[in-house]
Amino acid sequence: MKNKKNMIVSALLLSAAMVLSACGSSAKADEPGDTPETPVGSVSGPDEVLEMTITHELGEVTLSKNPEKVIVFDYGLLDIMDNLGVEVMGLPMGNIPSFLEKYSDESKYTNVGTLKEPDFEKIFELSPDVIFISGRTAEAYDELSKIAPTVYLTVNSSDYIGSVEENAKLIGELFSKEAEVEISMTSLKEKVDEISGKVEEKNENALVVLANDGSLSAYGKVSRFGIIHNTLGFKEADEKIEEATHGMSITYEYILEKNPENLFVIDRAAVVGGETDASTVMDNDIVKETEAFKNGKIHYLNPEVWYITSGGFTGTGVMLDEIAAALEK
Repeated sequence: MKNKKNMIVSALLLSAAMVLSACGSSAKADEPGDTPETPVGSVSGPDEVLEMTITHELGEVTLSKNPEKVIVFDYGLLDIMDNLGVEVMGLPMGNIPSFLEKYSDESKYTNVGTLKEPDFEKIFELSPDVIFISGRTAEAYDELSKIAPTVYLTVNSSDYIGSVEENAKLIGELFSKEAEVEISMTSLKEKVDEISGKVEEKNENALVVLANDGSLSAYGKVSRFGIIHNTLGFKEADEKIEEATHGMSITYEYILEKNPENLFVIDRAAVVGGETDASTVMDNDIVKETEAFKNGKIHYLNPEVWYITSGGFTGTGVMLDEIAAALEK
């Protein structure tokens, strides 16, 4: 009986102590200037999953915003991500341009094949949250989509700056980098306005030529290099250039016949390999009869940017700077 009483008393004392403790905490919180303390983690809102649906030329994907495991198969898109501070885990490491050289470090990034031939097994092992591709990897879209949400983004040749902005805004929204995109695009647009104004003043024409290990192709207003005409305003030396992925095959005689005031030359062999560089190809007696040669207006453009890495922030800035420099000649 005595033991039973002791147990009851102990229980009552413990209960009273708990009540007093609770009252004490409540009284402290009610004192002027005091804020009730809340243990870390004791208050939390409902889990909120932010998703984004992206519709592109090859399909539609829905994925969580701010994905962490990113693979990219386009250096222009990589250029945008690099400027926005978006981390990537995998990319093709062949022909990486010098200004993105840090991504060739295989201790930090994984080589996932080539621009045209993804390493599907390696990509599957990495289990990415999202894969970005462009034209060179388009044929692999279906297979890549089986591994992870795959987004196809490319550049519209007839509206280069507009499509760069569209791609950048999409990436900015996905990774919550909208403000950074706005800053970069404003800078590019200001450069475009300045250069196009100078081009208008000069009122000159131009011919864009791709030199490919001895052969020559011309590109017009609606082409991968059309920014020179349709955005910056150089008149076309030939308004009837055939539209083709690899340009219209031309001869030295064609160049003389069109006799451009400016000749912009891109050396494909310099980035994909070849035995004859562009300057050797253009060192020709027929070319030397053109106005462009006589006036020192044969401009050699950076091939790793114009041919490999167009469509990004840094790359586009380099392209615009080269055209601005050409205008000073």
